[in-house]
Amino acid sequence: MPTSETGPALPAVPIDRKRQPSGDEARERAMRAAISVIAEKGTAALRMSDIAARAGMSTGHILYHFGKKDRLLLEVLAWSQADFWTRFQQAADQAASPVEKLDLFVRFYLPSQQGDERYALWTQVLAQRHDDTGRRILTELLDGWDERLEAIIREGRDLGHFADVELPEFTIRAVAMLSGLSEDVMFGRSRWQHASPHAFALAALERELRPAGQG
Repeated sequence: MPTSETGPALPAVPIDRKRQPSGDEARERAMRAAISVIAEKGTAALRMSDIAARAGMSTGHILYHFGKKDRLLLEVLAWSQADFWTRFQQAADQAASPVEKLDLFVRFYLPSQQGDERYALWTQVLAQRHDDTGRRILTELLDGWDERLEAIIREGRDLGHFADVELPEFTIRAVAMLSGLSEDVMFGRSRWQHASPHAFALAALERELRPAGQG
């Protein structure tokens, strides 16, 4: 469950009650502030007032937009993932081949560094208890990764760049590997101090996808 490139954390800013942000501006400030605070404190210690302080908004303003904390967490995750997919698609549209798209997929999936805010958000939200609506939202978000990877492999297979792998099984293996590597990066495993998890993952996937007869 991926990550990366959320931009610098928002510092706490004074609240100007005469100029509270509204509409899309308010939601974006609140979302970015929530991601930053969750990465620092986790969800158990998260308070709406912390998000408000980071966003330079009143606590009442945050409650107006999101209500309960559980709803906030899901909305923040869904918002951040939509923003993430927009940037991924923009990059993929510029890629010259399915091989380049696969490289992008791996790069976007893995945390950019230990403590990556977006991956920390995923980890915190997945660890919570969710009702049926929450589980449906999370399932759709997780399925988004599988669907995009399958589309890349299908395109490469049709063009003869990739072997004719069994897509569902390959996707399960690939995402499981990337998730394990992501946990290593977030934990700060020493094995990656002098090696690239991105290069490791991409090489493993390309070995399995290499068409028969290609060395």
